[in-house]
Amino acid sequence: MTLRMAPAAQPYEKDMEETLARLMPEGVEPLLLFRTLARNPRVFRRFMAGGLLDKGTLSIREREIMIDRTCALCGGEYEWGVHIAFFKERAGFGNAEIAATLAPDGAVAACWSTEERLIMQLADQLHDTSRVGEALWTALKATFSDEQILELTVLAGLYHMISFVVNGLDLPPETYAARFAQHA
Repeated sequence: MTLRMAPAAQPYEKDMEETLARLMPEGVEPLLLFRTLARNPRVFRRFMAGGLLDKGTLSIREREIMIDRTCALCGGEYEWGVHIAFFKERAGFGNAEIAATLAPDGAVAACWSTEERLIMQLADQLHDTSRVGEALWTALKATFSDEQILELTVLAGLYHMISFVVNGLDLPPETYAARFAQHA
């Protein structure tokens, strides 16, 4: 497959080399997405500064529900597949949860707790309308802290952006990444 844009070539600038080395497990090449963003050092640095994969107000499972659902809704198979590959065990995802992130009616799947269904509904509403309706807002406020709602909303926005980037560049999936067709 011919790439629309070649990734940056090594050697990378020192801070980029260090960042790329920190992001991946030992022995795993940096993601094609990261290497491609490294073509523009300013964009790469800003992109890396905007990540929310550190310890925040959400559990890994809650975070991954929002990320995976958002990427699935955007058709961002590249990013969805990477997240499933790297985080499914830590998030406690089995086949039912993975499939539900892809399903049109995934927000009501039996595999989710009541709180998790709210995260799925939030991803769906933000994707479909760019807003949160009053009924969902009330349910979110009764369940999550303001800080958690803010983090969930920002995650949805970040992963819309990432989906736009991977889809716009038409990045091929990483060899180890999950694929939509395997789980639909």
